[in-house]
Amino acid sequence: MQKYIITITAFAFLFCVHSKADQVTVENGDRVSGNIVKSDRNSLTMKTEFFGEVTIPWDSIRELISDQELFVTAANGQVLVGTVSTTGSRLQVRISQAETVPVEKAVVETLRSRAEQDAYEAEIERLRNPALLDFWSGYIDGGFSISGGNADTTAISTSMMTERRTQRDKISIYARSLFAQNSNSGVSETTANAIRGGTRYEVTVSDRLFTFGFLDLEFDEFQELDLRSVLGGGLGWHVQDTDRTIFDVFTGGSFNQEFFTTETRRSGEIVLGQDLTHQLGLSTVLSERFSIYPNISNIGEYRLQFDSTLTTDLANWLAWHFTISDRFLSDPLPGVKRNDVLIATGVRFTFGEGLR
Repeated sequence: MQKYIITITAFAFLFCVHSKADQVTVENGDRVSGNIVKSDRNSLTMKTEFFGEVTIPWDSIRELISDQELFVTAANGQVLVGTVSTTGSRLQVRISQAETVPVEKAVVETLRSRAEQDAYEAEIERLRNPALLDFWSGYIDGGFSISGGNADTTAISTSMMTERRTQRDKISIYARSLFAQNSNSGVSETTANAIRGGTRYEVTVSDRLFTFGFLDLEFDEFQELDLRSVLGGGLGWHVQDTDRTIFDVFTGGSFNQEFFTTETRRSGEIVLGQDLTHQLGLSTVLSERFSIYPNISNIGEYRLQFDSTLTTDLANWLAWHFTISDRFLSDPLPGVKRNDVLIATGVRFTFGEGLR
């Protein structure tokens, strides 16, 4: 008999433990039992035993009782930890055996379980102190054209950009190339051969002000340019930063080394420029950078750089792009044109998930 009583008691205990759960009652009287995962001003997420995660509109909740401790965040930033129940329009947060704190339901920003709060705090810490490999994103572009007949032509354009943006700084690396060849009567002639690349590092000083440093490298066969190496830096200002438009201006100085086929030039330069990224539509973005480099070693000479790309998303990872890249040199070598324009269009493959 004693063994029978012990068995019934054990089953009753297990049933009570299993039946413990958070409960939410909505306005029509329906009740949902499970574990509260999180909520915001719009909805509450619960994990149920048989239906998995369910989402309940926040405004439709009439009564809430939590068996587990929840992290309750109010609009003023205050965070209370304890079991939660409702009384009218208020949440009652039992933070200890002897103390319950009322919070108006209308001012509750979030509810989180302990696991969800730990994940949230870990993400905040990651945002504040990201690892070097965090938040990288970018794209790879490709374009190819070929024609045949009386003359055979081939053109290949490629480009890439990768960027790591955090709340404190931004690293960007880019490269772009164009190669074109024409073949007529068995004689091949290269008509374009240029490679441009570089890196840029920005550090946030305030909401508006930032500092930057950069290194630009360039090769252009038809400018007889074996290598242009430009190292510089300066200060920038965020003129506009919204969901649709980012517009920056910047100024500074640079040291330019140009290794041409027949001579080498070294000069100091002033840096003046602007950056623009604008969302034209739901899936179309215009990005553009214009920079001018007045030469302070040879007064009156200067360089211009202009890069602009229009992209239209085709999928989450795929887009179509149209790119113009222009380089102007006021004092080229004798017999060489001052302006070189690179135009490319093709598919763009995107990767990563950066931080805006």
